Amino acid sequence: MSFTRTVCISGLLLLFLALACEARVPRNNANLGFVTVKDSHFEFNGSPFLFNGFNSYWLMHVAAEPSERYKVTNVLKDASGAGLSVCRTWAFSDGGYGALQISPGVYDERVFQGLDFVISEAKKYGVRLILSFVNQWNDFGGKAQYVQWARNAGAYINGDDDFYTHPILKEYYKNHIKKIITRVNTISGVAYRDDPTIMAWELMNEPRDQADYSGKTVNAWVQEMASFVKSLDNKHLLEVGMEGFYGDSIPERKQVNPGYQVGTDFISNHLINEIDFATIHAYTDQWISGQSDDAQLAWMERWITSHWQDARTILKKPLVLAEFGKSSRGQGSRDIFMSSVYRNVYNLAKEGGTMAGSLVWQLMAQGMDNYDDGYCIVLGQNPSTAGIISGQSHAMTTLAHLVHSSLVHSSSQSHRVIKA
Repeated sequence: MSFTRTVCISGLLLLFLALACEARVPRNNANLGFVTVKDSHFEFNGSPFLFNGFNSYWLMHVAAEPSERYKVTNVLKDASGAGLSVCRTWAFSDGGYGALQISPGVYDERVFQGLDFVISEAKKYGVRLILSFVNQWNDFGGKAQYVQWARNAGAYINGDDDFYTHPILKEYYKNHIKKIITRVNTISGVAYRDDPTIMAWELMNEPRDQADYSGKTVNAWVQEMASFVKSLDNKHLLEVGMEGFYGDSIPERKQVNPGYQVGTDFISNHLINEIDFATIHAYTDQWISGQSDDAQLAWMERWITSHWQDARTILKKPLVLAEFGKSSRGQGSRDIFMSSVYRNVYNLAKEGGTMAGSLVWQLMAQGMDNYDDGYCIVLGQNPSTAGIISGQSHAMTTLAHLVHSSLVHSSSQSHRVIKA
């Protein structure tokens, strides 16, 4: 999501209150191994891995200041208490104030130790992380900052979308990837590439290419960078960071897009072997603004279901709704929207196959008004929304147990037949 955008059930509430009263002990046993992909679904220790999760892009940025780290701890603790088990956040901040990467290859150790803290604290509360390498948008630098660095070094760059093709820009980006993956955590002593607290790497937050709407340029970039990541780390999962826009590979699918293209192709970009799972994002407030709440909900269901079908029949890879949100300006409409989305995600996961979970945008701690992009959720201040989130967490965890029990039973029955 771009931060420059202008806009940041009663039964379930009882469930939330019950969960909130439980002792929130660290769930260290949740991080004993890596999440893997098998037969189009996630697995952990041989069992299906279904989840409810969240975005908190700001974790490293805030943790860079030790006196502010309690905010990171509070969000992770509250999220864990609500059953949220996966968090997506930034492993980038390029140029400008509070940068991780001050200039190409030059890093602020203080900020890096902030990321160390985020990872070690996430492990403490049993939350797995999806870490993104760079931004499409200008917030926290993004590909525009990479372009500016190259221009400052004397390179001729036509535009920001040269990020995908210019050799200097690709080298800058690869160097950052290597720096992140090979980093040794100063708190745990574990290299990032060996830490199962990290569930997956993400190539870019919402890649777009206005210079090539076919998706072919981004496709070539994804192939090159995905291969590079896997050459450094074959333990962790990898995803692109796609919003889900369809391209030229299946032209008729483009009618599902919200009226425009962004230079990516959900099908071809995710068919690349080194990409382990597919992602989609959804922001009806922006993408189909002006439509009624009912129309937005109907579009949302079509958007999710269409990609689930393609992930199941064409990609044969897990699917994650990696970003979705509703403006916090209307608490009631947001609760209805989230309940509908969660129900859709659960029902598709129950159907079997690829739907694995969703990540709401976004959780924050109290007193972070300067970070609020209009979608802020503070669990302690939004009990109705927190109840809906907790209910979904419980539902997805229960479903994972049911699927596992069913698989064990089927395997046992098959073994008896063979033995007989």
